[in-house]
Amino acid sequence: MKKRLLVSSMAIMMAVTTACSSGTGSSPANSTPGAAAAVGGKDTKAESVELRIMWWGDQKRADKTNEALRKFEEKNPNIKVVGEFAPSSGYFDKLNTQLASGTAPDVFFLGGNVVDYANKGVLLELDPYVGKELDLSDMDKTMIEYGTFKNKLLHVSAGANARGIVVNTELFKKAGMPVPQDGWSWDDYGRISKEISQKLGKDVFGTYNFTVDGMDIFLKQRGKQLYDMDNSKLGFEKQDALEWFQLWDKMTKDGGVVTPELAVSNPASDTSKSLVVTGKVAMSLLASNQLVAHQNLIQDKLALVQLPRGPKGTGVVFESSQGLSGYAKTKHPKEVAMLMNYFINDPDAAKILGNDRGVPVTSKMRDLLKKDANPVEQIIYDYTSRVSEATKKESFKISYNPPGFTEFSKLFETTVQEIGFGKKDVNKGVEDFYSGTVKIFNNNK
Repeated sequence: MKKRLLVSSMAIMMAVTTACSSGTGSSPANSTPGAAAAVGGKDTKAESVELRIMWWGDQKRADKTNEALRKFEEKNPNIKVVGEFAPSSGYFDKLNTQLASGTAPDVFFLGGNVVDYANKGVLLELDPYVGKELDLSDMDKTMIEYGTFKNKLLHVSAGANARGIVVNTELFKKAGMPVPQDGWSWDDYGRISKEISQKLGKDVFGTYNFTVDGMDIFLKQRGKQLYDMDNSKLGFEKQDALEWFQLWDKMTKDGGVVTPELAVSNPASDTSKSLVVTGKVAMSLLASNQLVAHQNLIQDKLALVQLPRGPKGTGVVFESSQGLSGYAKTKHPKEVAMLMNYFINDPDAAKILGNDRGVPVTSKMRDLLKKDANPVEQIIYDYTSRVSEATKKESFKISYNPPGFTEFSKLFETTVQEIGFGKKDVNKGVEDFYSGTVKIFNNNK
């Protein structure tokens, strides 16, 4: 789900004008159209089509995605694909603006907030193309269910992952402490965070504060969730949120959590600035697909451990990290389905994209990548396999973000900072957070 929130703001996308695409405007500076050259043996007389696709992420993701799009063009010389990208902080504001003006891309990436867009009726129904342009026969069943709303397929997962605790094993070695193992508790997590901070000094912390990113997991561990999709209502009460905030308030007061000031200047979501990669934080919540980027920036060996357990288990599932949806007003729905199919089923696409958006959602592509996986990638495959096996015994519902998720995220972040900087105590902060959440949810039903 990800999911998956603390990010810096930046706006870099502009709409694209083409006679064949769904949008209007001028060509963006960061698009890389590529050449739709004819390939031997291909039908070059097919109608020329241009698609726009938009995603969020850093430059490295953009480079990989654009390389994959160029390969798609080689295989489909009549289809030209124009790519746009932005950091996640500005991405959804831009997408919402384009949807409101009728200039949205033909294909765009969504995360756990896909329910927002499904409810708005702006997503292309993909069922007519399944078994034809779009092959889902080798896709994990839960991934198909994730993209299905009111019996309509509106979203195709492009990657799967499992959230876990990234652990700097070298810091534990320096502190003379054993590396945590699957099966630990939240009491263990608080104690270990405090102890490692005490042993390694004031400049080293046991953990980042992941109140925002971890709440849905905490709720699942107690048989609840952020949003109850089946009944179209919030899946938690104010008391549930209070218990979660109180847990983090205690850990912070014990000294085991990164200070609010450092968290603002070194957000966990910005890999290049993260205190995990500078060796100043021993643990944090991480989506498994982010491990490679972190390990590339630090010599210390990183590991992945399942989250501390609650009454009903870890609350972690093998879940969709993000995926593709088509614009309901696209002029080229068939080609949209073809592009989606390429992302999930084509070996060349799998090799180029790797695990950047999570491990592949089809078993054949996972097997393909696992054969040549490096040691860090093997950690990811091992971890996601452990999670997958655990969920066979402890199943949890698919996660969706509540309607109005962008507003909800801002409220959540603000609440954490207000409490962290002492502007509100926990009780007042949670009271305002819950009432604000209810208001946002009711306004976005």
